[in-house]
Amino acid sequence: MILTITPARLAGAITPPPSKSQAHRAVLALALSGGHGTLHNLSLSQDILATRGCVAALKSARSAGADGLPLLDCRESGSTLRFLIPVALAVRGGGHFTGKGRLMERPQEPYFDIFREKGISWERAENTLTVRGTLPPGEYRLPGNVSSQFVTGLLYALPLLDGDSQIVLTSPLESRGYVDMTLEVLEQFGVTAENRNYERFLVPGNQSFQARDFTIEADWSQAAFWYAALLLGGDIKIEGLNPFSTQGDMVIAAHFARLSRPGEAEIDVSQCPDLVPALALMAALRDGQTTRIVNAARLRAKESDRLAAVTAELNALGAQVEEGPDFLVIRGVESLRGGRADAHNDHRIAMMLAIAATRASGKVVLSGAESVNKSYPDFWGDYAALGGQFVGGMK
Repeated sequence: MILTITPARLAGAITPPPSKSQAHRAVLALALSGGHGTLHNLSLSQDILATRGCVAALKSARSAGADGLPLLDCRESGSTLRFLIPVALAVRGGGHFTGKGRLMERPQEPYFDIFREKGISWERAENTLTVRGTLPPGEYRLPGNVSSQFVTGLLYALPLLDGDSQIVLTSPLESRGYVDMTLEVLEQFGVTAENRNYERFLVPGNQSFQARDFTIEADWSQAAFWYAALLLGGDIKIEGLNPFSTQGDMVIAAHFARLSRPGEAEIDVSQCPDLVPALALMAALRDGQTTRIVNAARLRAKESDRLAAVTAELNALGAQVEEGPDFLVIRGVESLRGGRADAHNDHRIAMMLAIAATRASGKVVLSGAESVNKSYPDFWGDYAALGGQFVGGMK
């Protein structure tokens, strides 16, 4: 979808959508309970539909290949794929995983290293990953600096095994807030795991998930774009967020406060990589100020290479962004110009560019605007409700 966006100041009150990260975890926990419960404030974004479809396939004998393993379409959801790989091994002896976009190219080596040690087989063929075997209780070693999603996947699977296990991290854990969220949701659904200083997690076996009702919080990750609009001159009141949330991306409030002040700034995003597009946009409009965004290498393995995409698209609109191997250096300008921009099939790049258009001197023609459906299907409606102006349709 191509939209032509006319610069307009955003104003009004906005409640961010439900947390996609918390919803993935709650959907999976409720499915593993095998009982009845209601998930309140659940938004059916493409990623959440992927997780719902996969957990339904796990429970259905009809959704299986000739070998009896379930067929699991993860669409473009990295969380769905990485959470479900060990869970499928624990409850069905494996599965056939497929996906779209760049999903099946994203790194899975931490799991593959474990599989070699545990005697679990896997095979890649075209756009399919097949894993097959028995997940035994015991020690699971993996790095903490590739993605916290691997830790979460194991935290869901290991309690189901017939024996105690532990997860041992061989490097410091990044995105700790996402593991905190996992532990919180597990506890809510009756499953325990002991966190030993984010270096190891002790997971008793023979546990059962307990069904319950659960309300999904508003999403601090998506709130980041409305914080960006506020810094860019919008008159926006952001409502409905939990100030005591375990969502690691609630740090956006502190980063917003820092970038609202003059002076050079350096932001370490090792614990909050999803905030980079919004942070980069904020930094781009800090006229005369330089901002460094560091420890961002993992952004290269997202829906797009986000370091490259942020650099290319903001610069196309008149920003001054320099890309490094794992960092961005951004020299703030007074305003952006109009022009053509591309979302790179990445929901967070699309939202970044939509907010950037509010401070452009001319219209922005955005390709790939529909990519917001991955995580925030109501984004364009909320954008319009705040005074955003755009026209367009399918390409």
